[in-house]
Amino acid sequence: MSTTATPTAQAAPAEPVHAAATTFSDDFDGPAGSGVDGSKWRFETGDNVNNHERQWYTDGTNNAALDGNGNLVITAKRENPGGYQCWYGPCEYTSARLSTAQTFTQTYGRFEARIKMSRGQGMWPAFWMLGNDIGSAGWPQCGEIDVMENVGFEPKTVHGTIHGPGYSGSGGIGAPYGIGGDFADGFHTFAVDWTPGRIVWSVDGNAYSTKTTGDVGGNRWVFDHPFYMILNLAVGGYWPGDPDGSTQFPNQLVVDYVHVTGYDG
Repeated sequence: MSTTATPTAQAAPAEPVHAAATTFSDDFDGPAGSGVDGSKWRFETGDNVNNHERQWYTDGTNNAALDGNGNLVITAKRENPGGYQCWYGPCEYTSARLSTAQTFTQTYGRFEARIKMSRGQGMWPAFWMLGNDIGSAGWPQCGEIDVMENVGFEPKTVHGTIHGPGYSGSGGIGAPYGIGGDFADGFHTFAVDWTPGRIVWSVDGNAYSTKTTGDVGGNRWVFDHPFYMILNLAVGGYWPGDPDGSTQFPNQLVVDYVHVTGYDG
């Protein structure tokens, strides 16, 4: 999850990857209160000292469940029912982080999600991707593609960023995209079209940023191998700052679908 970005590029109609078969699809259909499909998503649990986030990520349906209307709802709560211990002491919040690391990886293609944003100071929702060699190569050598990030103090702006060796963390390479209203007011579609040596970010079909091998300052381009997807709602951290008295809990990130198509070069 990135911590900075460069100025917004002019939005233009996105150029989709050459038509290819759907390789991953979850429309989150199911009864209200039921859990996610375990053949597609797994939970990543615990806290995150690296970003100084405040939440404890749980598994099960307490913080991630279907709403019965075709959506996944990730809910951040001000609670600590399990007596969880975070890096700063007893945890103050719970939330959820879902990953396809064990179920689905892919090199290139279109990765798309339709999402209604969370709202409020200190909230940090993200739809992003990590290289599947993170266990051996480490981060950022594995590569990171942030399809969408939002920090609560910028309700009208999202960020798309890449991280790799020599351009990670606050040095990540990306761009913001803004709209007239708040992203939390309705659903929006966030996507990347990823091809060899090139990644294009779009919101609601409008391409706003393109990064290629020539944009990483002579550093290594680490985006030519399989990646997996992550959906999460963080609370607090270096970039968004902590929640304050204006932040409402429970706080929800609502995901209508996640679709991936393959790359037919």
